[in-house]
Amino acid sequence: MTLKKLFIGVVLAGTGMSFNAHASDSFVVDDIQIRGLQRVGLGAALTYVPLRVGEEADPQRIRQIIHELYSSSHFDDVRVYRDGDALVIRVTERPTITNIVFDGNRDLKDEQLLDSLANNGIAEGESLDRTVISMLEKNLEDFYHSVGKYNARVEVQVVNLPRNRVELRFNFREGPAAVVEQINFIGNETFDRRQLTRLMELRDELPWWNILGKRNYQQQQLMGDLEEIESFYRDQGFLRFNIESVQVAITPELEGIYIAVNVAEGDRFDIKDARAIGELRDHEEFLNAFVKALEGRRYNQAEVTDIEETIKRYFGRYGYARTEVRAVPEIDDENKLVSLTFSIDPGQRIYVRRINFEGNDATKDEVLRREMRQIEGSWLNEQTVEFGKVRLERLGYFETVEVETIPVPGEPDQVDVVYRVKEQPSGTISAGIGYGDFAGLSLNASVSQDNFLGSGNRVSFSVDTNRYSRNVQLNYVDNYFTDDGVSLGGTVFYTDFDARQANLSRFNQRSWGVGTDLGFPINEYNRLNFGVGYKSTGITQREIFDQIRSFYTRYADPSDPFASLNFVTYDLTAAWTRNTLNRGVFPTAGTMNQLSGKVTTPNSDLQYFKIDYRFRYYRPFDRDHDFVLLTRLGAGYGNGYGQDERGIDYRLPFWENFYGGGTGSLRGFEANRVGPRGIIRRPQYTLGPPDADGNREQIALGPEHDRIEISRFASIGGNAQLNGSFELIFPTPFVGEEAARTVRTSAFVDVGVVWDTEFNYDEYRDLQLVGETRFWDYGSPRNYQASYGVSVQWLSPMGVLSFSLGFPIRSLDRTLEDRFTFNIGTSF
Repeated sequence: MTLKKLFIGVVLAGTGMSFNAHASDSFVVDDIQIRGLQRVGLGAALTYVPLRVGEEADPQRIRQIIHELYSSSHFDDVRVYRDGDALVIRVTERPTITNIVFDGNRDLKDEQLLDSLANNGIAEGESLDRTVISMLEKNLEDFYHSVGKYNARVEVQVVNLPRNRVELRFNFREGPAAVVEQINFIGNETFDRRQLTRLMELRDELPWWNILGKRNYQQQQLMGDLEEIESFYRDQGFLRFNIESVQVAITPELEGIYIAVNVAEGDRFDIKDARAIGELRDHEEFLNAFVKALEGRRYNQAEVTDIEETIKRYFGRYGYARTEVRAVPEIDDENKLVSLTFSIDPGQRIYVRRINFEGNDATKDEVLRREMRQIEGSWLNEQTVEFGKVRLERLGYFETVEVETIPVPGEPDQVDVVYRVKEQPSGTISAGIGYGDFAGLSLNASVSQDNFLGSGNRVSFSVDTNRYSRNVQLNYVDNYFTDDGVSLGGTVFYTDFDARQANLSRFNQRSWGVGTDLGFPINEYNRLNFGVGYKSTGITQREIFDQIRSFYTRYADPSDPFASLNFVTYDLTAAWTRNTLNRGVFPTAGTMNQLSGKVTTPNSDLQYFKIDYRFRYYRPFDRDHDFVLLTRLGAGYGNGYGQDERGIDYRLPFWENFYGGGTGSLRGFEANRVGPRGIIRRPQYTLGPPDADGNREQIALGPEHDRIEISRFASIGGNAQLNGSFELIFPTPFVGEEAARTVRTSAFVDVGVVWDTEFNYDEYRDLQLVGETRFWDYGSPRNYQASYGVSVQWLSPMGVLSFSLGFPIRSLDRTLEDRFTFNIGTSF
């Protein structure tokens, strides 16, 4: 059937759609046909046609049909014809994007480009709107110009493929970035050019040592620098400071930038007086006394802003979460004085309707709710809400914690508080093989859960074996044994320890025991723990060092000096913990103080005590906590108390000694080898006069003729220790922000010493030393050792992987050094 052209010669400008028209004709449609469909179904296309069979078609209705079909974004071209009483719509579908290719883009990553294109409707599988191609080219070139790459060009090629498909190819020619050649200031009298350029991130010159610095121009960075300069002047009292104009000139080659900043400094102002007005809610006396602290001081915009924020936080503690504070200056140009009026509008008191938690799929709501200090139904205290966030982070169960207050619809004085958490593994169920350069090959099977079944309780059962230790241990801690935060814990253990394989003196220790512990919260930051325990210890002697000979002589059977010794002890423990860290894993701010003590009861086989102190302080240098200084200090002391039935003083058992070296105390040195070494004392003999048969017996010379040998491998430890370190934590190179909570890099300086307060150096100083191992005064704390280096820690699914590269600063024995250390699968 021949198509009859009813509508002729009318084109919708800029749309690519057309239809033929004759203004006086209209007809009743008895059929609607859509031709040219490929990917779009007929039923879907008809939904965009605002006309039905039996209705009348006229030029206005035809325009509406074309507009709706084109607005559907499926078609490049739409044409409408009449064939008898049938309405024929001929369409050309937009091609489908099957592939997007980027070439030459170095500054923009493929992922960034794909995300940006998707926001503009350009993605694989979507239809292509050719009208946006030129816009994309311009927007991308504008971006490059904003970062100083004025020679950059972007070309988009559309490659047609069979079945109405296309491939988009983005060809980038980025070119070099324009370099800031010179920055000049005009009108600055108080501060010279050098002082002002130091405030800027853009630089026209770099010091010789800054080999990684760049002078590339970026428009956005310049805007930020100008704001920094303006803030600097206003903080110095220049209340009327103004940047009058900025000229940015580029060289003809588009590779050099010259910047001229015209400023009007104005005069410096002092604060004459300050007062608070508005709805002060019975806090007039405090607020006026607070703001009057500014009187007589140089005007400082940063201080004024801080006063505003402090007043907001102050009212926020009383439920006025939407307090508005505005400092209004009244300027006296003649006397260079300014009067400040802080206008305060607390607004309506806000109450908390509900506290909700999101993202805690494994952790029960009650575990999170018991950490809250904000109460539902009471007024909103923003400080308390924020403290709830900190307490959740300290638990160590969550990778991130965010909090938001959401207004309740229709209730202007109510909000809901929502804590959104992202859980992280807080325990392991494992059986496998591990390796560490100190522990060697280790086999383990363990079940450990710090957040057991989402209850917040800790349960662990482990069976571990490595080259020097085999142990089985069961632990349980109920962190909220009572509703007010009293904790209850218990432990059962068995250990078989070969000290020789752990770089210690040569003995075997088999022990088992049970213990229980109660913890009492004092306040939000302080906690006390008290415990009792029973321990049975068996010691088998392999080689006697002189420092422990007196211990064996005291307890061993003279007829069988190498027999096993068995001891039963009952111990009492106490600990104080003060924790202000901002989170439990990889903290960046706050302090941790831990003081613990243990003493055996007088009815024990051995009477001794031990005191241990640990301190950590994290001080961030920037707002984002990217750079943090960690200061650590550790100290310990132990000894015996009382006398036995023979009047001999008790001493600290040698297996309870402190040891140093390795990841935990002094990196760059072998684990457990820093401190006193085992001394082997060898008596010397001479031949006596012959007897009646002519035989000559050996006669022992006096102790002053003994020779000593220092064990090369075995450390005996000491009853006192002191160690400390400074550690600068910085962002891990080549690792994204999302990994900041699981990867930590630092540069450190460690110092440590272990000594024996009961050691008598004078007893050995004049004896002949044999062997090459160095000997020093093991009773002096002056014989410290130190190192520096870098460390990387990764909180992986299998545990913390710690890598340290340490270089000794002061080393007493080169055989103790171990520059590279690592451990896999240890607990954090």
